[in-house]
Amino acid sequence: MENTVAQRLETLSKLQSIDSELDEIEKIRGALPEEVMDLEDEIVGYETRVGNHNQQIEDLELSITNNKTSIKDSEKLIEKYKEQQMNVRNNREYDAITKEMELQELEIQIQEKRIKESHLKIEAKNEEIQETINTLEERKKDLVSKKKELETISSESQEDEEKLMKSRAKAAKVIEERLLNSYNKIRNNVRNKLAVVPVDRGACGGCFNVVPPQMQAEIREKKKLIVCEHCGRILADVIEEVVEEVVKPKRTKRTTKAK
Repeated sequence: MENTVAQRLETLSKLQSIDSELDEIEKIRGALPEEVMDLEDEIVGYETRVGNHNQQIEDLELSITNNKTSIKDSEKLIEKYKEQQMNVRNNREYDAITKEMELQELEIQIQEKRIKESHLKIEAKNEEIQETINTLEERKKDLVSKKKELETISSESQEDEEKLMKSRAKAAKVIEERLLNSYNKIRNNVRNKLAVVPVDRGACGGCFNVVPPQMQAEIREKKKLIVCEHCGRILADVIEEVVEEVVKPKRTKRTTKAK
């Protein structure tokens, strides 16, 4: 059996009420869940940075090993050229060998310079690693503290939240999918998360724009779903203004004195 418009509006209002209570629980938690996620991401970033630095140090150490090997190769070549110099037949061969020796000596100087630079880079990387580790430890302490705070707040509201979630699932189950999707879309698009509101004092309870009297009359009838023409919220009811009668004080009769 299809629900009437009045029943739909009643269910939507109930769903909005439940969601508003869940929103209040979320407000109590505040920015803690996001802060915990941010800290977790930050910690992963620091750990990645330490890993990258260690990999760079390994690459530098490998480079140093290769540079030292090149120095040994150059030293062997120099010894070889020295032996060849003893057996040269003319000045031209002697000069050519001498030039090769000078090139190898220059190569040794270049490799020694590279080794020195690599050691300086390793030293700087180790300092960066230590600074990052110190920061990482501080962030881990912050994370433990924030998680503990969040768990305390969550445990206090967990029972109420579970009850509300069950009630929400029950209410959402009887709302047709198309209408539920529209409701959720409106909630996601408005700042105060109110998708279903009443008309209060002649204005929309969500955006506070004036609702025409004719539209208010149609909302009271509850024969069709009506949305605010300004913000698109579902207008579920009209809160009637209660006009209190001002009781005028009674006038006291003047007593005339007898002459």
